[in-house]
Amino acid sequence: MSPGIGLMDRRLKTEKDAIALATSGIIKNYKVQASDIETLETKYDDDAGDWYVALGWNEKRAIVKMDSVQATITEIKEI
Repeated sequence: MSPGIGLMDRRLKTEKDAIALATSGIIKNYKVQASDIETLETKYDDDAGDWYVALGWNEKRAIVKMDSVQATITEIKEI
């Protein structure tokens, strides 16, 4: 029997881990240099267990939603 999601260990434990994963997703999808990306805001949703990181580069901005247990990007939404 596998443990419930509440008992599973989070792979994205810190804000720093979430920012690193979000930045790598933007670099891969948008072909941007890491030095051009700026962290605008971060938020952790306790109920869903998701990280939200807002990043900006050049004239673009995006919100990256990540699952903290699986350490995967679930959505990149350009705003």
